Amino acid sequence: MKKRVNRVVLVGTGFVGSSYAFALLNQSVTEELVLVDLNKDKAEGDAMDLNHGLAFTSSPTKIWYGDYKDCEHADLVVLTAGANQKPGETRLDLVEKNTKIFKNIVEQVMASGFDGIFLVATNPVDILTYMTWKFSGLPKERVIGSGTILDTARFRYMLGDYFHVDTRNVHAYIVGEHGDTELPVWSHADIGGRAILDWVKDKDEFDEKELDTIFQNVRDAAYHIIEKKGATYYGIAMGLVRLTKAILHNEHSILTVSAYLEGEFGANDIYIGVPAVVNRNGIEKIIELQLNEEEMKKFQHSVNVLQETLDAVKDVE
Repeated sequence: MKKRVNRVVLVGTGFVGSSYAFALLNQSVTEELVLVDLNKDKAEGDAMDLNHGLAFTSSPTKIWYGDYKDCEHADLVVLTAGANQKPGETRLDLVEKNTKIFKNIVEQVMASGFDGIFLVATNPVDILTYMTWKFSGLPKERVIGSGTILDTARFRYMLGDYFHVDTRNVHAYIVGEHGDTELPVWSHADIGGRAILDWVKDKDEFDEKELDTIFQNVRDAAYHIIEKKGATYYGIAMGLVRLTKAILHNEHSILTVSAYLEGEFGANDIYIGVPAVVNRNGIEKIIELQLNEEEMKKFQHSVNVLQETLDAVKDVE
């Protein structure tokens, strides 16, 4: 009897997709990796290139260029296909064209008999995760968006840099839309168990006003990177690998993903970035933080912006 192995199908081998595949191989997360792309030559070339590095990995991974039929036995389908964000363009500007692309992709994936988990990274990720859920008909917990996982990572990096501590010891979240209306949850931010606002008061070298600048740099990081190099891909690729590990290894990790809300944080019928427990079944539960009045107002604004955009594409055919 053939041994059951983990299979990941990656749809889209552009900047983000190929970076994800490379990081996935380096961390030996899955036994099988299938690359799917309209540009067959690009995907075949990536598969060849990655296979040539197998001698340097810690465990074998079977990698090949495939098609949507390979999704039938996949545990996870990762969607990074779609139009890229251009300089001066917001993530929400991409919504209509990428929604149409996703309808075609998701229908082909589901036609294969796929019954695993979708992981969505293409922007605007909150909207496209919702539409993937609608197009697929899968349970909400098995459709996950990358949400604010990268924004949270950027936030922790910048706070660690400012306070001169290891990024991994910073516990702080960015929630809301993966975009211009996202917000920092200062009321639950800490370093080593001590509130960040207390750290600021501890020494003269820190200034509470600079926390606003740190958040602005987090929020606008993608624009700065796109201006300098045309696209962002390394950070989000590593975030996707982190999510892949949490799913395939059944880690029960708390990560800020785009998840479907049914009353949590006062919101309904929306996918948006919030802390959630992620495991082999997808999203096990939402971690509903007690936001203060100002944070709750900003979160509701983020929900409203996404809802207005979502209303414009819900009937896309």
